[in-house]
Amino acid sequence: MAESDDDMPQLSGDALAALKDFYSERDTRQKLFEDLKSGAEADHDDRTEQLSMAAFTEDWNASQFWYTEETANALAVALLEDTDESDHIAFVSAPSAFLAAKRILAKNWKDKPKPHLALLEFDDRFAVFKEFVQYDFNAPLKLPTELKGTFSRIIVDPPFLSEECQTKAALTVRYMAKSWTEGDIRVISCTGERMEALIHKLYAKVGIKTTSFEVKHQKGLSNEFRCYANFEPTFWKFQDSIS
Repeated sequence: MAESDDDMPQLSGDALAALKDFYSERDTRQKLFEDLKSGAEADHDDRTEQLSMAAFTEDWNASQFWYTEETANALAVALLEDTDESDHIAFVSAPSAFLAAKRILAKNWKDKPKPHLALLEFDDRFAVFKEFVQYDFNAPLKLPTELKGTFSRIIVDPPFLSEECQTKAALTVRYMAKSWTEGDIRVISCTGERMEALIHKLYAKVGIKTTSFEVKHQKGLSNEFRCYANFEPTFWKFQDSIS
């Protein structure tokens, strides 16, 4: 005997509204992603200026926490300062800083020789960008050989606050660095406050220090975050160790 409509489960008004919002948000995000993909493939400056992290939802289980636009822009500016087409800049697990750099280059470097960018990232959604390199910190040296000893500027934001993850990420940075001598390379590591002693040890040869720059995330973090670097742009200073 066929079930009548009266026997079918019914959603409450609130549940229906929530479901409608869910599908609307999903469709909006999908459109954003398609627009972003189209712009990335075209690689036109006017399209690139509009790139946004809004199309990429954060996966907290994968420890994805995007920077605020202000933080991403500041980090990108620090890395782009005094660069030209001879420079290569690597963004290791730092996609929001990478997108900020892409926007800045498209908007402000139209008539200047541009440095080369590379995004090392586990999340293959970012493969929409030609600069994408698949990266898993568990295999820190499983990288294209052309990346070895190539980069004069590197930012790394290891996904997990563990000694293993930080150490393996540092191996990646060392592999890609054009030089491992203080003054010859610029390195930024954005990670937790409790990683300070380890970061100072891992990057001692390039002179990394704790800085005054405050790293902020779009949805906030419960862990205290710090920016460690071996150079001082105008908007941060080295400070005494906190540990």
